[in-house]
Amino acid sequence: MAIPALTARRARLNRLDTKGSPYLYVLPFFVLFGAFGLFPLIYTGYVSFNDWNLLDAGSHEWVGLANYRELVRDPYFWNALGNTLSIWVLSTVPQLLAALWIAHLLNHKLRARTSLRMGVLLPNITSIVAVTIVFTQLFGRDFGMVNWLLGVVGIGPIDWQADTWSSHLAISIIVAWRWTGYNALIYLASMQAVPHDLYEAAELDGASSAQQFWKITVPMLRPTIIFTAVISTIGGLQIIAEPLLFAGSSTPTGGSDRQFQTAALFMYEQGFREFRFGYASAIAWTLCLVIAVFAIANYLITRRIANDEE
Repeated sequence: MAIPALTARRARLNRLDTKGSPYLYVLPFFVLFGAFGLFPLIYTGYVSFNDWNLLDAGSHEWVGLANYRELVRDPYFWNALGNTLSIWVLSTVPQLLAALWIAHLLNHKLRARTSLRMGVLLPNITSIVAVTIVFTQLFGRDFGMVNWLLGVVGIGPIDWQADTWSSHLAISIIVAWRWTGYNALIYLASMQAVPHDLYEAAELDGASSAQQFWKITVPMLRPTIIFTAVISTIGGLQIIAEPLLFAGSSTPTGGSDRQFQTAALFMYEQGFREFRFGYASAIAWTLCLVIAVFAIANYLITRRIANDEE
């Protein structure tokens, strides 16, 4: 009688291990996400309904939607949001197109191919502070190398930080330089999974290299392109380090006339310079909703384009 009981106990333990082990494996992620992701998110939402000053955190007053009503009427917020969208468009679109082209080149048989693939990732693993400081020097008004090159072709020097379009372009170049290689490797990994039989059949049919790229490679990469577009949208709308460091100082106003202040930088200004924690929390939640709307719209548009082409 002891042996059947032992067998039944082992069977129950085996079923418990089979059903419960997967949950134990993913439990650490949910614990960390709850502690450092979900709880701060909920707490920030609560703070956004309060008049909360960081210099006097012990006292705060419930004001309801007052912070959000003020935010809607704040011209600085709309300026920062417009700057964010401008920089996002100027950096994301060229970045993804360049990444797709670089991945296509790296997918061919080249000398030192492994070294080249590792090299495109170097900008991403370089410190963002170091990268921005170097590019700030390159875009310097008086002694920057970019203005020197423009002078060689007869174009006068540009004060890259003074104007809206020039500062947006410079910051967009910094962002694109940092993330193009990262996206290129993602595209390259997807290209490696495309069956070579498709290319061989297309070559037998007389298709050129360009035709193979647009008719085979790009359609097969549609899920990956959608993924990188959504991720780039989320990251591009949260940009803060590049415009903060591009100003060359610790001021979060994004230039003398707020010409390149982003929404995240405006939130930082209100929270840690003006110490308006409640108002900054309202900005954070509004920015979160804007990012969610743009990410969903980006996904739906790219998916619709892919379905129409099919």
